[in-house]
Order: sequence, then C-alpha cells, then structure tokens
Amino acid sequence: MTGTLFLIPNTLGYNEGQQDGLLAKIIPDTVQSMSAQLSYFVAENAKTTRAYLKFLGQHHPLKLAMQDIQISELNVNTPAQALEGLLQPLLQGHDVGLISEAGVPAVADPGANLVRLAHQRNITVRPLVGPSSLLLALMGSGLNGQSFAFHGYLPTDAALRAKRIKELEDRSRKEKQTQLLIETPYRNAAMLEALANQCQAQSLICVATDLTLPTESIQTRTAAEWKKRLSAGQAPDFHKKPTVFLFLAS
Repeated sequence: MTGTLFLIPNTLGYNEGQQDGLLAKIIPDTVQSMSAQLSYFVAENAKTTRAYLKFLGQHHPLKLAMQDIQISELNVNTPAQALEGLLQPLLQGHDVGLISEAGVPAVADPGANLVRLAHQRNITVRPLVGPSSLLLALMGSGLNGQSFAFHGYLPTDAALRAKRIKELEDRSRKEKQTQLLIETPYRNAAMLEALANQCQAQSLICVATDLTLPTESIQTRTAAEWKKRLSAGQAPDFHKKPTVFLFLAS
C-alpha cells in the first residue's frame, strides 16, 4: 500500500522574529499537527524547511528528532529523472509532505511535476489548506473573480514585455478576464511602470504586496492614476517585497 503525498502550505514570508507568530495565525492548527507527524519531506530548500519544522515543533511534538527527518530537495534545478526517486518513500508506504518556500506547493512551484507523477503512480494526493498569494490578491483587488488567468513572469526585455502586456490587455478586454502576474521583487518598479504605460488609461491595475504580513498593502487604481502617482514619486513601498500584479482592461 502506498503512502499519501500531503501538500503542505507555508507562510508567504516573514521578517526576523515573526515566523512563529505567523505560523500560528496563518497556518491552520490541523495542518501544523499533521505536518509534525511526518518523517519524510520534499522541499525547495532543506535548510529553510528545517527552520519551518523547528517552529512547528514548538507547538506540536515532532514525530522524530530533527536530525532524523528526511528532507529531499526539489527545485528548478532538479532533473526530471530524479523525480521517481523522490516518490520512493511513498511507494514504500510512507506518507510524505511536499512543502513550498512560500504559500501553497505546486502552484507557480516546481512541486507540480512531482504531483503529476504521483497521480501517474496511483499515489493519493491531499492538498492542505493554507495561504495562496494569487487568490488573496484576487480577493482583495476588486477585479473580476469569475474569470482570471495567471501568467507567471513576463519577459525581462522591455520591448517584449510591452508587447506581451498589450496582448494580455486585449485578451482581458475581449474576455472580461483579470490577468495575474508575478515578478522578481527587485523588478517590481519596472513592472508597474510598464503596466501603467502600456495599459489603456482606464484599465484597472492592482498591486498586492506582502500579503498576510504586517506590511501588507493592496491598491487598485486606473493605469492613468498609477502613471500620475509614479511621475510624482508616489510608488508603492514594494521594493524587494513579494508582489502580485493584476489588471483588468476597461
């Protein structure tokens, strides 16, 4: 009998000294308790996952001593042929937790490939409740939540990025569909400037930063309003902070 692959949510980030409080507030107690009972994990980074488990252990006794918990890494550099090996504990009957660096695993996350392979091997997959920056941003944006699409990262080349924004705005207008994007945090300013300059004046743009954190900010304005604020030096406080960008064509 195979084990179960549990998809374990993480916090959406934290400042030094905040993680313990955020775990208690953001991650349901039942998820914390279940996570503490696992002996095998797959994670993007073993070091940060051990820190996560250490905080969990302050509220829920861990099944094993920290040094005995097995954590295998799965990230963008993991070759496809290594995925089968990551499933071996499951095929041997052990439950395994798949955990992301932030938010829910397998969404904009390399864990999706492992989940797909688990289904192919008839392994039970159980997603657990936790914070998703994409859904929280959509909820807080005021934009269309009936039809939306997530596109990940846009091209870093300015001309290609402008072209892609125009394409997505045309799609948004035609389908009345909210478009969601993310960016490397140090490029947030360039992304907002591109959206403000390329979108039609009355298109709505939302900037959702540091979701669930004490510094959380969600602002929805027209492209024209953003352009005016940026020209006046009134950009959001989002430099090097995780941010979701959303827009809906007028």
